[in-house]
Formats: sequence, structure tokens, C-alpha cells
Amino acid sequence: MGRAIGRLSRKAALITGGAGSIGLATARLFAAEGAKVMIVDLNESELARAAESIDGDAVRWTAADVTSSEQVGAAVARCVEQFGGLDVAFANAGIFGVVAPVTEYPVDVFERVMAVNVVGSFLVAKYALAVMTSGGSLIINSSVVGLTSDQGISAYATSKHALVGLMRTAAKEMAPKGIRVNSLHPGPTDNEFQHAIEIDAVGASREESARAFEQMIPLDRHAAPEEIARAVLFLAGDDSSFMTGATLAVDGGLSI
Repeated sequence: MGRAIGRLSRKAALITGGAGSIGLATARLFAAEGAKVMIVDLNESELARAAESIDGDAVRWTAADVTSSEQVGAAVARCVEQFGGLDVAFANAGIFGVVAPVTEYPVDVFERVMAVNVVGSFLVAKYALAVMTSGGSLIINSSVVGLTSDQGISAYATSKHALVGLMRTAAKEMAPKGIRVNSLHPGPTDNEFQHAIEIDAVGASREESARAFEQMIPLDRHAAPEEIARAVLFLAGDDSSFMTGATLAVDGGLSI
């Protein structure tokens, strides 16, 4: 991970999807860099385990459904109450859906993907940006398929492209207040979320499906969750102080 140097010292952060691999890796890195972190997810027991896995007392947790305006608003309010403010928000919660042609894609699944990925990120932006002050940073987790796409992933790709529009709009609105908004575009990452997608898309074993995806990536491998977390840290802290409205690809060259 590298030596921590306090890049987020005295900062307060909120991370949705905080019990998942990227969210948890980010929470762990943020805490190591001096931040107080509120992780948000659906499952209380998974949240508790995630928080307990991080050394020290920097991490708190609260359960919330990101599709609920009331619950997201309450999670942001709790973060402010616990830590005295909010400096960084990482809108990271997301789901994939299924692999199917547009003409056969289940409408209810499409709507659910849009609700979690798009409405969920919008609600994080709505409530987090309202309480941030100058120097704040919102990072919206999109995907490499928020820059590209492929067959069978209409819901996921549509939702991840939509996040770029949300990010760019918020970036323009927040710039006069000194608050930055950027989107992150990870490529295939070595976690259960990604491997389930690969098995669904390829229709082979986990290992065979993973290798099929790696053959499409110029760097010829999956990312580790910690590599994605380091990109989130970059966008959260002062190292990216002149970046807003940017789409940062962390995809091993997949979007080239």
C-alpha cells in the first residue's frame, strides 16, 4: 500500500458500498491516511465486520439503502454529527443486473440497476454536496463501461454513462464553492462482484471467465481493490486539487 503520510488528516469521509471490496479497501486506506470514515451499506452484520477489520477507531458505520432519499440523507447527517462535517464522499454502491440483449432485457432489472447506480449516486451527491465546504471532494464510481460498452450490458453501461452526466453537472455547479467532483472508471477488479459478471458473460468456470477478460486488458490482469482505492485517495486529497469534472480511468488500458 505504501507509507501513509496523512493525506486526509482531519478529514471526514463517507463511503457507500462500504462493505464491498473496493469500498472497504478505500475505507482502510482513508483511515490510514488520517481520515474519519463512515461506511454505508445495506447489511448491518457485514458493515460491522468491515469496520472491525480496520485497526483503530477511525471507522463508523450506518446501514442505508442508497435508493432511499430519507436513508441517504440520514447517513450523511449521522456522518456530520459524528465527525463534525463532511469533506469527502465516495458514491460507490452499485449493482450489475444481468447479461441480455436490449430486446430481451428484463424491464424490472433495468429499473433496479438504474435505481441503485444512478438514483443512489444522485442522492449521495444531493446530500453530501449540500454540507461540504470549500476543499470538499465527491468521487462517483462509474466503470470502464461508463466510457465504453459491450453487448448484453445495457442496464449497467447506461447507468455508468449516466453517472458521467451527473458528475459533470455537479462539477460545474460546485466549482464556485471550491468543491470538486470527479468520476472514477475502474476496469475489471479481482472481487466477487466482477467474477460473477464474468461467469455470466462468458458462461465458463471462474478461472476460464477471468482469463477471457484478462486477454482483453492491455496490462493482462485484473486490478486489486487496493489499486482502485489508491485512485480514490488521489481524487479525495490535495494531490488532485486542480481536477474537477474529470473521468479518471483505472482500467489497465481497457478503454484505449
